[in-house]
Amino acid sequence: MAPQPTFHEEPVSNLRPVTRFITTHREDGKAIIHSSEKPRWQGVRDDEVGLNLLYTTSEFPCQMNSDQDIKTHERVSQASPGLVNRGGSVCRICDFSPGNDPFMHRTKSLDYGVVLEGEMEMILDSGEVVTLKRGDVAVQRGTMHAWKNPSATAWARMLFVLLDSQPLHIGGNVFKESLGDGETPFPHSNNSD
Repeated sequence: MAPQPTFHEEPVSNLRPVTRFITTHREDGKAIIHSSEKPRWQGVRDDEVGLNLLYTTSEFPCQMNSDQDIKTHERVSQASPGLVNRGGSVCRICDFSPGNDPFMHRTKSLDYGVVLEGEMEMILDSGEVVTLKRGDVAVQRGTMHAWKNPSATAWARMLFVLLDSQPLHIGGNVFKESLGDGETPFPHSNNSD
């Protein structure tokens, strides 16, 4: 069972707040801003990591007619989804405290992780470790991994886009979501069955 998250109006880090802008269309088809807001931050592991859920979709391809995707996102985001959303996508920013305790996990998803601020170590369960610098991109393909900010003083920030995937079959085994041993800081994703 995941512990109750704490929510903050500002980042848990000292990095600048972000603003999310959602676009839509007028009746004549011209693009307009639907909304802009500073999304809430979810602090996990005693605010060692801050999560900012920017947007979700619940189907692919997504349905944007009549702003259906926006309505679905608003409903899903109120439910505090897990890391992945069944049949869709999740876009989130994560801030990592200096020297954070890495959390080994696997999601049933294809993930794009982009370092926005600082440097991050991607740690794989094989023991491989690679350092990603600002602008570097990790493509996680259902692998068991963890993220560590190697700085002793500066926060780091990543942008993640997670796409639901088919179950992964390797060597006769089916790999599903794994949120580590013991108590997890995250609720299980709704695609983890």
